[in-house]
Amino acid sequence: MAAAKPQRTPQEVEDIVIRKIFLVSITEIATTTDSRIVYLELTAAEILSEDKELRLSRDCMERVLIDRLSGEFAGAVDESPFQYLVGCYHRAHEEGKKIANMKDKTLRSEMEAVVRQAKKLCVNYCRIHLANPELFPSRGSANSGGANSPLLSLILAEVGGGNVFGGGGGGAKSPPGFLEEFFRDPDFDSLDKILKGLYEELRGSVMKVSALGNFQDSLRALLYLVRFPVGAKSLVNHEWWIPKGVYMNGRAIEMTSILGPFFHISALPDHAFFKGQPDVGQQCFSDASTRRPADLLSSFSTIKTVMNNLYDGLAEVLLILLKSQDTRESVLEYLAEAININASRAHIQVDPITCASSGMFVNLSAVMLRLCEPFLDANLTKRDKIDAKYVHCSNRLKLSGLTALHASSEEVTEWLNSKNPATTGATNQYSDDQKRLQQSQEASSSGSNNFGELSNENSARAEKTKYSFICECFFMTARVLNLGLLKAFSDFKHLVQDISRCEDALATLKAMQERTPTPQAELDINRLEKEMELYSQEKLCYEAQILRDNTLIQNALSLYRLMIIWLVGLVGGFKMPLPPTCPMEFATMPEHFVEDAMELLIFASRIPKALDGVVLEEFMNFIIMFMASPEFIKNPYLRAKMVEVLNCWMPRRSGSTATATLFEGHQLSLEYLVRNLLKLYVDIEFTGSHTQFYDKFNIRHNIAELLEYLWQVPSHRNAWRQIAKEEEKGVYLNFLNFLINDSIYLLDESLNKILELKELEAEMSNTVEWERRPVQERQERTRLFHSQENIIRIDMKLANEDVSMLAFTSEQITAPFLLPEMVIFLFPTIACYASCHLIK
Repeated sequence: MAAAKPQRTPQEVEDIVIRKIFLVSITEIATTTDSRIVYLELTAAEILSEDKELRLSRDCMERVLIDRLSGEFAGAVDESPFQYLVGCYHRAHEEGKKIANMKDKTLRSEMEAVVRQAKKLCVNYCRIHLANPELFPSRGSANSGGANSPLLSLILAEVGGGNVFGGGGGGAKSPPGFLEEFFRDPDFDSLDKILKGLYEELRGSVMKVSALGNFQDSLRALLYLVRFPVGAKSLVNHEWWIPKGVYMNGRAIEMTSILGPFFHISALPDHAFFKGQPDVGQQCFSDASTRRPADLLSSFSTIKTVMNNLYDGLAEVLLILLKSQDTRESVLEYLAEAININASRAHIQVDPITCASSGMFVNLSAVMLRLCEPFLDANLTKRDKIDAKYVHCSNRLKLSGLTALHASSEEVTEWLNSKNPATTGATNQYSDDQKRLQQSQEASSSGSNNFGELSNENSARAEKTKYSFICECFFMTARVLNLGLLKAFSDFKHLVQDISRCEDALATLKAMQERTPTPQAELDINRLEKEMELYSQEKLCYEAQILRDNTLIQNALSLYRLMIIWLVGLVGGFKMPLPPTCPMEFATMPEHFVEDAMELLIFASRIPKALDGVVLEEFMNFIIMFMASPEFIKNPYLRAKMVEVLNCWMPRRSGSTATATLFEGHQLSLEYLVRNLLKLYVDIEFTGSHTQFYDKFNIRHNIAELLEYLWQVPSHRNAWRQIAKEEEKGVYLNFLNFLINDSIYLLDESLNKILELKELEAEMSNTVEWERRPVQERQERTRLFHSQENIIRIDMKLANEDVSMLAFTSEQITAPFLLPEMVIFLFPTIACYASCHLIK
């Protein structure tokens, strides 16, 4: 019978486990053993000098690890300290699985403690090595002194990405539990340097990446890190979280902050120097006119999906940071800084060098709307959390330069002082120099509707005031949408206009080239065709990221629904008539809050299915209440924009019968819509602008189209008759006067321009004389001809509308036309109209 295998003592088992984990020996190594195992001669000598048995134990485990990391061992495998430590952790994990099967509970418990201690040492020394790479030498080709942290490769593998950075961990996966233990340490100082390095690498990895580039891995890694409390804290404490400096501007914060390059990832056009790669326009939309529709749809779908993945990831990063009291303030400060420093994005002309890109602010718009979702429920139950005082008292957002709905800067200052008597007293004690400075500033903004700057005392008070997150998020989102999504819509509109002008110029050049070919004309045609190709690519990029993302548009509409309901709450709710005086809380609100809502409704109305499921009743109520109320909304162009919204909703325009109920089954509409449209038609005569004479025709054209539609609705026609009866010598008489005056002017202008057009036609028909003229002169005269044609066409259309309205209203409302003051206006109109028809 064979002799039983001798049982190993706990000390022997411990020695074996430690040797296997750290791949070391303190006895001479035979030639047949694993080549990875190194002989720690110095460690062995130290143990013997201490009169201890030549065996490894947990007491000397750290000494063993230090000796292994510090020594130079001939024939050892080329391996960086980091790779070696990760390997040790992995071997400890494998040994732990074997130990779990031990039957001896006492021995199992002791060995589990050894494994735990080994893992902890591996993690600790990984931190020490990464924070101080010069402490332990790296071997040969495994030198980790490059720019990329080997830790990042493990993180990317952990979150599902590949090793996009090269070097480092060689794409190997992290041992189970290693990363969690690595970042679980509550000692901030031991991890902060490492984390900041990781964040800088992640920022650099997406610096020049477009929507078609590989940013997903880096975004997942960023999200992974901020989920750890120490990772979140390190991020907001990074010096590049909110970069500071004398020359800091909007573009600089986009490109140098840690999150900025992530927000920069986009499909939208950008300045050539900052454009991400691959070029989305070139890659997806070059030669778009010759591509199959299925290819374009595939590109649209890809970009929309990729961008929504980006929005979701960035929203989750911010949400994690906002949920912690330790990091929330830093997030709000970052958002406020990005908004404040990019305030000039609201201007018509934006400097792409000093302002952040449209891509960043459209992305920020989508992310902020995601943060707003919890308080954008159908019933808007959290709207009482929005405090109007934030606009004047917040020390975070700079709202003092924004045009108000009605109040001037002087009125705002006086109102704020009246609400804070203590502040008034302090203000009265300003020095003479301070008073003169304030008067100078007020004089420079005389006649404007800008908010006045808060006094120093008000600023101090603002610092002490705490607002709810809902309140801060609401106003920040409104500002971001103004600078982002709404600005992008405006840029898109201007791009479409540029394309239209380019097409007209190209058509004119080609027509001339057919008649009289010249080398210069050929060059101009080629130049315009290249411009058209670039314009077309940019247009399709806007369409891909914004116009085809109905979810983004509908989320923005939900925010503006809350906005208008909240604003109406400041004047007492949805009821007419309005209060006799406008409450200052309403009058001092930024004008763009309402203007952006109207602009978005106009754009959404022109995008197929964008309004599907959107609740429009409150928007309709708001428009009816304020479009003819200059005492509440001072800007006549803003009130005119409300009519433009209604025009888009007319059933024949919208292509949907759903909007018909807004006009035909809506109580406030039936009662006040015609009355307020007639009043606005009169009020718009004087807009205060130097272009008011020409602007009024476009605005009245929109009103006329709407009135013509409403005349076909019996209930509105009855309301119209009643108004004509009640206001026979008031608003209605003024309405008719302006209608007739406009008709006379438009018809007279058309007559004069028709004569000019006939002269131009005569010039061009004389072929011999025409061909003798210089090319540039012919081009200018041809452009003038087409311009005059367009003007006549528009003037005649507007005049026809006016005369038509006079015709169909006078059939059933005759009394005002029989007044003596009206008769003198009618005959010139009829004569002028007849003359135009005779000329045609």
